[in-house]
Amino acid sequence: MKTTEYIQLKIDRFPKGYVFTYKDFITEVNKSEAIIKSLNRMAMSGRINKLSKGKYYKPESNVFGSLLPDQSQVVKDLLEKDGKLIGYITGYGVYNRLGLTTQVSNTIQIGRNEPRPAFKRGNYTIAFVKQKNAITKESIPLLQLLDAVRNIKKIPGTDIISACKRLLTIVKDLPGNDIVNMVRLAQKYPPATRSLLGALLEQSGNGSTTESLKRTLNPITVYKLSGVNKVLLTAENWNIKS
Repeated sequence: MKTTEYIQLKIDRFPKGYVFTYKDFITEVNKSEAIIKSLNRMAMSGRINKLSKGKYYKPESNVFGSLLPDQSQVVKDLLEKDGKLIGYITGYGVYNRLGLTTQVSNTIQIGRNEPRPAFKRGNYTIAFVKQKNAITKESIPLLQLLDAVRNIKKIPGTDIISACKRLLTIVKDLPGNDIVNMVRLAQKYPPATRSLLGALLEQSGNGSTTESLKRTLNPITVYKLSGVNKVLLTAENWNIKS
């Protein structure tokens, strides 16, 4: 079978929106240069789309045209290494999914223990934020939520009052073991994050879980969040002032 025929056959088996490189073929066809040339020819002909240098994806279309691949596909090589999680998507895309904003962004933010400088990948800007906690499959949803609490002032297309209301709804729906784990993970977040989390948990009826958070805070430090007392009656207990 010719190299091009083999590549096309394998691409046909990929799901739509799947991002791949020549390495997806190299183990079975040990001709990297021929593979790269073939992929570039396919991209020029429109049979596949090019995301960035060396990265391609199987296009998916709707009535509005060709769709970009899912963000998790765009950055999957930055989230896992040798079968181990090293990062997770956070920031604007997660804020949208959590219902904190309706805005979308071409910046993909990744939380990692060892961040790196931002760079461009196709139409996207890939940015990194430092995460001090261990990154596991179980912890990622809680870390994403804590990131939203930490960056409540920076969430685009919303205000603090609306964001607090939405965060309160999310926290109320969390099972007890998730709340316990989130309190533990919050220990490595800034004091302002721990304070707001404590107020959210207390307001949601989970005040009994917050003692460890309270002990980490300086009792004379005040945290400013405009309008927060309109949503969280517990704000003053955590030195949060409007």
